[in-house]
Amino acid sequence: MRNSNSEVSIKVPMSQKIAFGFGMLANQMFPAALGIFMVVLVQDLGFPPLLWGLIFFLPRFFDAITDPIMGFISDNTKSKWGRRRQYVFIGAIVMGVSFIAMWQLFAENGLTYNFWYFLILSFVFYLGLTIFSVPYVAMGYEMSNDFHERTKIMAVAQWIGQWAWVIAPWFWVIIYDPTWFENAESGTRELSIYVGIACTILAIIPAIFIKSRSTLSDDNLKPLTTSNFKSSIKDIVKTFIDAYNNKPFRKLCIATFLVFNSFQTIAAFSFFIIVYHLFNGDATAAGYWPTLHGSVGALVTTFLVIPVVTKMSQKVGKKNTFMISQGISVIGYILFWFLFIPGKPYMFLYALPFFSFGIGGLFTLMMSMTADVCDLDELNNGLPRKEGTFGALYWWMVKFGSALAGLFSGFIMAYVGFTPDVANQPDEAITGLRIFYSLVPIIGTLTAMYVMKNYDLTEKRANEISKILSSRRNKI
Repeated sequence: MRNSNSEVSIKVPMSQKIAFGFGMLANQMFPAALGIFMVVLVQDLGFPPLLWGLIFFLPRFFDAITDPIMGFISDNTKSKWGRRRQYVFIGAIVMGVSFIAMWQLFAENGLTYNFWYFLILSFVFYLGLTIFSVPYVAMGYEMSNDFHERTKIMAVAQWIGQWAWVIAPWFWVIIYDPTWFENAESGTRELSIYVGIACTILAIIPAIFIKSRSTLSDDNLKPLTTSNFKSSIKDIVKTFIDAYNNKPFRKLCIATFLVFNSFQTIAAFSFFIIVYHLFNGDATAAGYWPTLHGSVGALVTTFLVIPVVTKMSQKVGKKNTFMISQGISVIGYILFWFLFIPGKPYMFLYALPFFSFGIGGLFTLMMSMTADVCDLDELNNGLPRKEGTFGALYWWMVKFGSALAGLFSGFIMAYVGFTPDVANQPDEAITGLRIFYSLVPIIGTLTAMYVMKNYDLTEKRANEISKILSSRRNKI
């Protein structure tokens, strides 16, 4: 953790980086598996696109509301375990249990029952995700005060977390393979148990192994009492206004919102495009190809994008690396339009190395840059440091955007005339999905690059801030 009385840059042992990374694997495996399993709702349980969109939107909107509250609670917790670890532990348990329960769906229970059952348990799952993820992300921001060490921490975490996106697409193969399960819904029920247990264990690891110091004697923290609830709400609002008024941070949030959530809007379409455009609606004939789309892209991210982005950021700076990596991803989205070719499914693989630079480089850079912003906030607003608040607001933008993305996905599918659980889709429906698949993320990415063009929290400025803060602490 940060040593407030030292000017020495904090180098984090690899064991601590790996422990943090295991938490990232859980943090990414849950939504990765969720994205795969959600296809079953449409493909096998007959959920109309609009209901599917609501299931995406409502729990994520709830999640976005609870994040700010959790950020304030985490930042101001007095405990012998520090401000974060206990919440990471509790959130991991809630996530795991609710994830398993929410996928125990049976077609014979009917659409209405399944919709409400899944929706209610989704709220519980996303509450657990908030309790876990907000303090977990803040733990990563606190691990070092060094400009480049922060990028290395996030690079290791993202490298480990990317394996979720390598593994999860193979769930499609497993649940649709009749030699494994009689149908996809039974496969999802059983597979969710293994995913839930494994991810719970992974999510608990940071709570056990990441070092933290007691905050029982920290007088900078605000009391978390019932009597202070109203004033705490005012503090939350003020803190979030202060955070949003931090111009570099605002740019990070807006750019992430645009890049990630334009991708989220069209992410599930890859399955439908491959099955219906490349294989005429035959999911069995599509075989491994939907899986390879996600898995190969994640492998490219793991072994190419993250190392290149990490090294590049040390040479040309974080902002320039962001601009270059996002520009490369635009090429990938353009190539997808030309390389989804019936009869030649392997062709889309050539677009994946370009496409992967978008999301693959995004969080490695943005989480590191958010840690830099926390120093700027301490310089401007003093203690207590607000890693939890900044992490909550950052992920609020991501999650609220994901909620909107899920809703837009349903609207787009309804708009183009896509009908669930029908082998023969109208040509205009699939063409419409393909147009949105390329156009939405291209527009989002280019707009994000425009937002970031004047980002000015450079390495030189970050190091100047760090020295000022060290000098200020040494006078206390």
